Amino acid sequence: MSASILEENTASHETPGTPFHPPFAITPALEAEADERISHYPGNLRSATLPLLHIVQHHFGYISAAAIDWVAAKLDLEPIKVLEVVTFYPGFRQSAPGKFHIRVCRTLSCAMGGSHELMERLCELTGIDRSASDSHHHPISVSPCGKYSVEFAECLASCGTAPVCMVNDDFHEAVVPDKAEELLGKYPG
Repeated sequence: MSASILEENTASHETPGTPFHPPFAITPALEAEADERISHYPGNLRSATLPLLHIVQHHFGYISAAAIDWVAAKLDLEPIKVLEVVTFYPGFRQSAPGKFHIRVCRTLSCAMGGSHELMERLCELTGIDRSASDSHHHPISVSPCGKYSVEFAECLASCGTAPVCMVNDDFHEAVVPDKAEELLGKYPG
C-alpha cells in the first residue's frame, strides 16, 4: 500500500548521511532547553514552534517525524500544525544531510559569479547526483559516502564576494568552481 501525501511529507527519508547524526531522543538537557524557550511565550505556546524546531535541527541535524510529534506534544498542537511550519521554511530539513552540509547561494550576484558551476563542480568531486532533488520538498542531495550534502540557498547576504557558500555553519566567500576542491579539503573528516 502506498503512503498518503501526509505520510510522505512527514516521513524522514534515510540518506547516506543518517549515520552522521544522532537518532532523535529526548534527553533531560533537551527538555530543559525546550522548556526555557517555551517560557518566553506565556499564553501563546504556538509561537514557540520555530524556536523548538531550531533546537531539534541543531541537535539532530534534521527534523524527523518523531521530532515533529514531540514538538507538537510540547506545544499542545496537532502534528500537522508543526509540519506546516517545517514544510514552509526551506531552512528546515526533513532528511539527514551529510556530515558536511554545503549550501550554495543561487541568487543573482552569486549566479552571475558562478554559483551554478560551483554546484556542478562540488557534485562532481563528491559523487553527488542531484537529478532527484527538487527545490522545495527534497532540496538536499547527499554523497554516496554520506560525508557531503549540497543544496542551493537563497541569498546568503554577501553579494560583493560572490559566489558564496556555507559548509555547516562556516561561511566561505569568493568560492569559484576552481576552488571547490580546496574547499572540500578543509572538511576531510
